[in-house]
Parts: sequence; C-alpha cells; structure tokens
Amino acid sequence: MAKQSSISLTSQLDNTTEPAQLQILGADQRVLWDTFVSAAPYGHILQSWGWGELKAAFGWRALRVVLWDDDHRRILAGAQVLFRALPFTPLSIAYLPKGPVLDWSNPALCQRFFRLLHPLLRARHVALLRIDPDLPESISVPAAEDAEEGEPASGNASDAASVEASFGGLYSVAEGELVAQQLRSLGFRAVEDSIQPRRTIAIDLTPDERTIALRQKPKWRYNAGLAVRKGVTVRVASSQDDVQRWYELMRITSQRDAFAVHTLDYYFYAWKVFGEANQARLLLAEHEGKLLAGIFVSLLGREGIYLYGASGNEGRHLMPNHLLQWEAMRWAKAQGATLYDLWGVAETEDPNDPMAGVYRFKRGWGGKMIRYIGSFDYVYSPLAYRGITWARDLLKQVAAVRARRQKETGEVAHADKR
Repeated sequence: MAKQSSISLTSQLDNTTEPAQLQILGADQRVLWDTFVSAAPYGHILQSWGWGELKAAFGWRALRVVLWDDDHRRILAGAQVLFRALPFTPLSIAYLPKGPVLDWSNPALCQRFFRLLHPLLRARHVALLRIDPDLPESISVPAAEDAEEGEPASGNASDAASVEASFGGLYSVAEGELVAQQLRSLGFRAVEDSIQPRRTIAIDLTPDERTIALRQKPKWRYNAGLAVRKGVTVRVASSQDDVQRWYELMRITSQRDAFAVHTLDYYFYAWKVFGEANQARLLLAEHEGKLLAGIFVSLLGREGIYLYGASGNEGRHLMPNHLLQWEAMRWAKAQGATLYDLWGVAETEDPNDPMAGVYRFKRGWGGKMIRYIGSFDYVYSPLAYRGITWARDLLKQVAAVRARRQKETGEVAHADKR
C-alpha cells in the first residue's frame, strides 16, 4: 500500500556502502519509534509501540528492531516483532503484523534489513518468521454494490487504475505485485492462511465531507441523519466505567452475532494504552442517557481504522451504528487522516457466509475493496515448520467441524484474532 509521506525515511543504500546497523530499541524510545511508524509510507497501527504493549500483556513478547543510520541519526527501516513460544519446544515463532516498516521501492534497503534480521531471530531460537505487509494485491469496487437496495452499481471493478486515482494515489497494486515477487526472491514463501483480514473496505477521506457522504448508499446517509433527528448523541469514552458499559454491549453482540471476543481486561488495556498516546478513541452512541452502541477507532499517521464495535439489542431502530461510523470518519478526517479502514470483510461473496451481514453494512459506506498480498513465511527450522503446518491443518479441520456444530446450535462461530 503506497501511502505517501511528506518526508523521506530511506537512505541511498547501495551494494558498496552499508553504514546502517541493526539495533534494538529500549523502553525509553517509544516516541522515537512511534514517530517513525506514523510518518512512514507503510506505517500501521499494528506496528505501533502500543500494539506491542497490548499483545505483550496477553501472551506475546514484543521487540522493536531498527536499521539505524548513525551518520544521519535516523531510522531507515524497522519492525515490531512479536514472539510466541511453541509448546513443548525451546523454539518460538516471530510475527510482524502489517510489517516491516520500510521503503519497499528500495531493494538494497530491503535486502540489507532482512539480511541483518535473520541472524538476530535465529539467535533467539525462532523457527518461523511470518510477515503480512500492508500492500494491496487488488483494489476494486465491492461486488454487487447497491444490489440489495435496487440501485445501480457505483463503479466498474475491472478498472484498477481509476480506482487508484479515486484514492488520490494512496495505493499501488503494481507495487504490491512487485513486493510479492521480491519477497519470494528473498526466500519467503506465500501462505494461504492469514492472521489479519485478507480483504477489507476502505473509504477515501481526501474529498470534502459532502462528497464522502454522497458516495455512500442513500439509505446509509439517511440512517445517520435519522439517528441525529431521533436524539442519538456521540461522545468519547472517558472512564473505566464507560469501557465496562461498552463491554457489556460487546458480550451482547458476541451472543447475537456469534462472534468471539476478548476479555474486558484486554479492551480496557487497549483503551488505556492507545488513549494515552492519542492513537485511538472509543466512541459511544447514547439516547436519553442509555448507551446503545460504541466503536473503538485507531488513528496513526494518515489512517483511521475501525477496530472493534458493539451494540445492544435495544434502540437499534435509532440507527446508532450508522451515526457512529459517520462520526468516526469525520473525526479521523479532522485529525488529518486520508483513509478510513473498516477492517475486514468476508473472504467470499456468499450471502450465507457468517460475516455476510457485516460485509453488507461495510459495503454501504462507498469505499473500495482492498485485497492484500497476504502472508509470507521465512523458515529457519524446516522440521519445526512441518510440525507447525501439520498442527495448523489439524486445527483448521477441528475448527471447521466446530463451526458447523456452532452454526447448528447458534453458539459463537468465529473469533476475533486481532
């Protein structure tokens, strides 16, 4: 995803001069790291210091590794690496969510970074490195746009160039293809399963608010306005009690929509960590003092992301979810964001997919479908990797059987892996 930046973060590395060295950042260098990630063309909230803190509090270990140019006192490339131990072995897996953060258009820089990273990970007994760069494989108008409303489709999914232009040049499918090829040449292998959503819908925030609204389905615009006319208000969560009340709605959502959620402690920690860094807000929709719904929205650099959402069973006719999303987009745009990511949709166009309802809701906001290049593995221990692959395939089979049973009984059918 070629997110453009006003400053240059890469050096003119070549095959003869390699002044930069790999360094591990200490706990007192959070601001340095987040400043780099926020300004980088490929920065993402999952590479923020706070995301590493969140995951470290719930079973992972986090390490921030940078390619440091001592001559110019700056970071050239970096990665937040998450480690998780493999059961009953001295080995672990390493994961770079939406990383690494580097200029993919500089092949020498990429080669240098990975050439230094591999020995560091081997020394830490890593069996497998997984990365999922924030780069697109394709960008298109979502399939069957407006079909359920009996309205004409709003675009042509086949014209990738025009889709990119509508995003103000923030994306490059061609670059995504080149990076996928480059990773293979560096010894990575593409894998089908992904930890993060393979597809998402994102809204271009570069136009004025009126233009953004006009790109939405009429019913979506109407519903957001209806919520206002009916007296629904939106405010920012400001206390632990607010988070607790929102979590009660999350539990209701989990039961209603068959969606597994994290614990209250997880969401409270996320709210605290990102809130203190001014990188997220929990927006709450209320009516006559009653909490109806809420969404957790992150903001880093020029990208806002809808990470988590919950709503109760009461007051749904007041359309609080529509108003929340619209207010989140307005807030992100006001903070300088040029993109609002609705964060994940169903992998298929099957109307019977468990996520079909979520897909339908997100499709109405006038965004574009982004399919990422996916996950890539670098194997340090072939024997361990075969065992991991075997265990993963077995778990998939078990999960498929469980999902069928849960669908029949109405229990929770799929989990939130973030």
